[in-house]
Amino acid sequence: MATREIVNYPNEILEQKAQRVERIDADIQTLIDDMIETMRNAPGVGLAAPQVNVPLRVVVIEYGEPENEDEEPAEKQLFTLINPEISRMSREKEMGTEGCLSFPGILAEVERSLGVTVVAQDRNGDPLKIKAEGWLARIFQHEIDHLNGVLFTERAQKVYEIKPDEETEQDPSAA
Repeated sequence: MATREIVNYPNEILEQKAQRVERIDADIQTLIDDMIETMRNAPGVGLAAPQVNVPLRVVVIEYGEPENEDEEPAEKQLFTLINPEISRMSREKEMGTEGCLSFPGILAEVERSLGVTVVAQDRNGDPLKIKAEGWLARIFQHEIDHLNGVLFTERAQKVYEIKPDEETEQDPSAA
């Protein structure tokens, strides 16, 4: 595994629609492993292949959400998605603060669906269907937007810059 360089906006790959993965081979497996390491080292909760300059529909997400505000975060679960699509979105929406590894120092208020159903393939090519709610649903929407060339700043109601002295820790929604 290797850490790859995360491309920053305004790199044009971030605004292009990524291509479907037609064959899951050794190169895709290496890409997935590198993306997991890159995401963890950043640190972030999600990473899309275009963010490491690869125009393919591959996403990795690792997140654990507490049951309620008083609890510690749950054990993190790793999702590896190839060719993911959102098949259902809840009508209920919520505003939330998001960050993005390709936009260092920027946060945005973005309205997202509270729940989504995602269909994809896992790293072995087997079909997956995931129902997600809350922050995990937000992360899926953010990462799949990357695959469609949609930036979180385009969906934002408000975008603001974090000054270095204001940063106490990485925003948990940086993806």
